[in-house]
Amino acid sequence: MNLNDIGFTQKQRLSYIDFKLFFVGYVTRAEIVSYFEKGLTSATRDINFYKELCPENMVYDSKEKRYFQAAGFRPLFTHDPRKTLVKLSNQITDGFDAIGDTTFPVEAPSQLNIPDIFIVAKLVQAVINQKAVNITYTSLSSGSGERDIVPHSIVDNGLRWHVRAYDRKSNSFRDFVLTRITKATLENSEIQPLEDKLSDHQWMRMMPLQLVPHPHNVRHPTAIALDYGMKGDELSLNVRAAMAGYLLRRWNVDCTADAELVGAEYQLWLKNRQTLFGAENLAIAPGYVPELEEL
Repeated sequence: MNLNDIGFTQKQRLSYIDFKLFFVGYVTRAEIVSYFEKGLTSATRDINFYKELCPENMVYDSKEKRYFQAAGFRPLFTHDPRKTLVKLSNQITDGFDAIGDTTFPVEAPSQLNIPDIFIVAKLVQAVINQKAVNITYTSLSSGSGERDIVPHSIVDNGLRWHVRAYDRKSNSFRDFVLTRITKATLENSEIQPLEDKLSDHQWMRMMPLQLVPHPHNVRHPTAIALDYGMKGDELSLNVRAAMAGYLLRRWNVDCTADAELVGAEYQLWLKNRQTLFGAENLAIAPGYVPELEEL
């Protein structure tokens, strides 16, 4: 049977069983009853249905009254590594996103800045409904003030959340840090073609980056290749030009022409630095000097 033919609520329960077997190693009827507030008969049906779909995935231990992961276990659902690590670090047991009852041994760095959820909601509404937003924003250069923006994407750049938007004050696309927005009000003004995401050339432009172990700072490049899942000692990425600077800074990628930066923090070198030509927001890229300044 195709999973697409199964109803959502049943798929949730099957996902919970699959997740528990995969990451905890066992599941019980009592857990399903408690978790989904279902009767014992219903929980038994779910387990039997899961067994029909995946007969090699679990075995029952009558003494412990638990279904344990079998040697031939193959997950019924696809568990994306990144999303799953987020779930585990936040103590979420899939079913799909409900809070679980198992403490997982996974930690994630504390988030230093948490955006106001009401501000986020207004911005999401604006993107979905193609609206402009009047915001009160505090910048490092000019302090607090009001401006109208037309947002198209909300982004986690690895260090903080920002919204990518057309700024009617500067007549350009810019990044606005969410935690610096203290007020957001939807506007009814019409969106112009030049304010649309498709006109944000830095966002639409995809840049190929070739990252390799740093030729001078790394003694054992194989370790770095393993860290980043490199193929042939190289990691090839396609990133938006608007996001390239954030990625290069986050991973301390040496962007000098001849891998000149010294320090243990520089474990990666950008092999094809010429790809950065024309990209904005590169002042934060380690060691990067615009081509014209190099001449």
